[in-house]
Amino acid sequence: MIDFRTPQPSDKAWVDARLAKGNYRGCEYSFTNLFAWAPAYDQKIADVDGFLTARVRGALGYGYLWPAGSGDLDGVLAQLERDAQDRGEPFRLVCLTPRQVEELEALRPGQFAVIADRDGFDYLYEIDKLADLGGRKLHSKRNHCKRFQENNPTWTYEDMTPGALAECIEMDAEWDRRSREREGAEEAQDMTNEKKALLLAADHFQELKLEGGVLRVYGEVVAFCMGDVLSSDTFDVHFEKAYGELQGAYAMINREFARQVRARHPEIKYLNREDDMGVEGLRKAKGSYYPDLMVEKYFATKE
Repeated sequence: MIDFRTPQPSDKAWVDARLAKGNYRGCEYSFTNLFAWAPAYDQKIADVDGFLTARVRGALGYGYLWPAGSGDLDGVLAQLERDAQDRGEPFRLVCLTPRQVEELEALRPGQFAVIADRDGFDYLYEIDKLADLGGRKLHSKRNHCKRFQENNPTWTYEDMTPGALAECIEMDAEWDRRSREREGAEEAQDMTNEKKALLLAADHFQELKLEGGVLRVYGEVVAFCMGDVLSSDTFDVHFEKAYGELQGAYAMINREFARQVRARHPEIKYLNREDDMGVEGLRKAKGSYYPDLMVEKYFATKE
């Protein structure tokens, strides 16, 4: 079997080198996500003949991400298939984009059953749109920001520093407490997984080269964002939290963080705000910004 192991911060350099060759826009192809969400999805990685390979646990059971790197792709797929056989599992590839599905069909014609994973589609937005909120469609978002500024004249926005992380974690704990009063058991488990991922990311903020923004009112944290560069033209927003009862807080942190990323990374064209996990409220919220692209994802299981 392939010697898969849990990602560690020390793996970032070689993993990033493999990911750069793939240059994928899907949020799975982020070292931060592979590391921070490892406990939730039992994510493990291995370097197989110059490719990053990852074994993850999902809704259908265990599967493998499409290998990222360069070289004998068909040979690496064969090794992954043998690994699945050795573990007594079906050979399944997960989070495949349409392009990867085409590559798989070219290499293994007619061998896989492919189904869409709509809950896993990523939402991508042009960064200028989120930073400027121009046009008629985003008129309501501009109004939300205006109301926030009018109602909270002491508001400030700042670059996230390691020193502010503890305050953000405290704010997240309070956000979590309020949310648990409103949500059911399934949503509570999702929040537990996210909390663990956030704590891991925060503990290794500098090692992971994360960037973030903090929104304050009267000096208290009311919203924050955290993310990092995903591909040559895409930045991944891993975490975004705001007090929903504070009108405009989500719109403001979204806008201000987009402006920060644009100023710091002129090469970035898109913000990936990741998937909606099939949660109706998240789907509605992310749709309200009218995504410019969706990263479609599919499961492929060998028949």
